[in-house]
Amino acid sequence: MKALRTFCVWAAATGCGLGSWVLAAGPFMATGIKIGEVTPESAIVWTRTTLRSERNPADGPMVTVHYSSGQGRRRVFDRLEFPPGIGVGDLRDAVPGTPGETRVSFRPEGAKHWQATRWRAVDPDRDFTRQHRLEGLRPGTPYEVRVECRTLGGGAPTATIEGRFRTAPAPDQRARVVFTVSTGQAYNDKDGPHGYDLYAGMLKLAPDFFVHTGDIVYYDALAKNAALARYHWQRTYSLPSNVAFHRQVASYFIKDDHDTLMNDCWPGMEAPYMGDMTFEQGLAIFTEQVPMGWRTYRTFRWGRDLQVWLVEGRDFRSPNTMEDGPDKTIWGPAQKAWFKRTVEASDATFRILISPTPLVGPDRKNKHDNHSNDAFRHEGEELRRFIGAQRRMVVICGDRHWQYHSVDPATGVREYSCGPASNKHAGGWKQSDFVPEYHRFLKVAGGFLSATVERTAGRPRLVLRFHAVDG
Repeated sequence: MKALRTFCVWAAATGCGLGSWVLAAGPFMATGIKIGEVTPESAIVWTRTTLRSERNPADGPMVTVHYSSGQGRRRVFDRLEFPPGIGVGDLRDAVPGTPGETRVSFRPEGAKHWQATRWRAVDPDRDFTRQHRLEGLRPGTPYEVRVECRTLGGGAPTATIEGRFRTAPAPDQRARVVFTVSTGQAYNDKDGPHGYDLYAGMLKLAPDFFVHTGDIVYYDALAKNAALARYHWQRTYSLPSNVAFHRQVASYFIKDDHDTLMNDCWPGMEAPYMGDMTFEQGLAIFTEQVPMGWRTYRTFRWGRDLQVWLVEGRDFRSPNTMEDGPDKTIWGPAQKAWFKRTVEASDATFRILISPTPLVGPDRKNKHDNHSNDAFRHEGEELRRFIGAQRRMVVICGDRHWQYHSVDPATGVREYSCGPASNKHAGGWKQSDFVPEYHRFLKVAGGFLSATVERTAGRPRLVLRFHAVDG
């Protein structure tokens, strides 16, 4: 794949992102682009127009959160204290949005002619974002994209970002496929001002796609309203590491508790700790900030040998505090029936469930949030029995802040935990806590997981590898 060109025209704005060029006046696209939900014939490109070409300085003002009572996450939110004359858009690392229009031009790599979507205005009620669906694409083909923005009502483009992605092979096509998986992207645990080292580590593998299993941003301590929740996405996805990665690799996103509301949350949960931020707002903001369709559980085919399932672990769950039994659920009846039906109908050589939370574990005794815990043991056993009865099916999970490969003693289900996005975020388990009945591999460190589906001498194989953050 040829190298992406880099352009920069210096004018009133200063700074130029990799693979982009900036003209004299806004709007700009300082939060980059995201390419997602890729199929053999389609993709979605996420865009956002910004007031300035760069994020706010890292030494700028910050809001202070005050609580009226309680300890830890039992605290009751009281008020936010901003410096005089300061709003959310003025905070350090913020990237305020602004009205504008965006369009996406695309073509098979090296082709002569471009196709283009129409210019569409961004939505000020959805953080000045706009998602463009590309259709009629060729299976198994590398594509170039060119995303432009301009002022409302017309005029010349004011900023442009170039990117690329590869469409999925057709379901009957034998193809080598490489993808990567990560979790636990805490902003305060990033590797430096550039962001996260693992994005450069993953780019070394030239993955066909990337899956983020959730805990993409951590609302808990600061997102006391919707504006501050969006601030979390702005500061994370204006980091150079994230901007560079997401214009080159197609992604699928799954949400978990920390990018819905708060730790271990469920629908209807009382959360005085979170102030004005609600569970319902978290659901809506997630779909505005990542490229995806209307349903957050879905399955994708990547050629003859691979099919993946991405599941929803927040929208349909029972309260964690409910007594366990046949009616207690994380997935909900409709999603669970869909999962079983589509898995049984699949003729892919390898089938992979990618879950935001563990199904095998083991996990800590004090956790009550996932299928490896006693709190959801009934549904956990049901799902492990089903998956264990399938041929060549494995589980990849996020959520846990350590890497492991475990095998369920009762059903033989294999689970691979990808590990958190940075070494600073690793923890919650000790290397000495190796459980022989379960663990085949354990490393309490940051990093990511890669999966490679390929054929050797005509025989298909699936290889899963644990990587350190540098690849």
